[in-house]
Amino acid sequence: MIKKIALAAAIIGIVLYSINGSRPDSGAYAAQMRKARGEKNRSFRESAQSPLSEAQKAQFDSLKYYPADLALVVEATVSRNAAPDTTLLQMSDNRAEKYLRWGQAKFRIGTQAQQLALYLKADGKDSTLFIPFTDATNGRETYGGGRYLDAALPEPDATEIKLDFNQAYNPYCAYNNDYSCPVPPAENRLDVPIAAGEKSFHE
Repeated sequence: MIKKIALAAAIIGIVLYSINGSRPDSGAYAAQMRKARGEKNRSFRESAQSPLSEAQKAQFDSLKYYPADLALVVEATVSRNAAPDTTLLQMSDNRAEKYLRWGQAKFRIGTQAQQLALYLKADGKDSTLFIPFTDATNGRETYGGGRYLDAALPEPDATEIKLDFNQAYNPYCAYNNDYSCPVPPAENRLDVPIAAGEKSFHE
């Protein structure tokens, strides 16, 4: 039976700084990222919830990442949908799951304007926004099926949301074909490279 994807936040849900805080010191931020990534590696090796098979665990050393880059911690303008529509996100096993199209985030990568749709699981059990996306690194340096990003729900009067692409992570399908994972929708296909976060698991 196809296993359901576990919440990545259970593994990498480490708060590196407050949403309302100032931009962190680069050295301290890099150290925090190394710690978070080390904890994720340990979870992949040891946890019963790891997406890796026992055979994979026996050979696993560490996941691959881009170096932490504060330039890819972006402050995006956020807009909410007054009445979020229920939409179906295609899954990798050709099923579909219900999500709420919660809103949009607009930001810049370099000089180029970008936009990503923000989703929330329709069952009401998630406390973070889900942002599946693809970018120009997919299939070369990063997983060909795209990556995911989570973001805290903004306060009701907030006009900005912090998107930390250093925390972009692979779906469980990148490690094990037994999982069923949401496929990033067409509206979240970025045409720029996002050289941050997790790289491809396989060479």
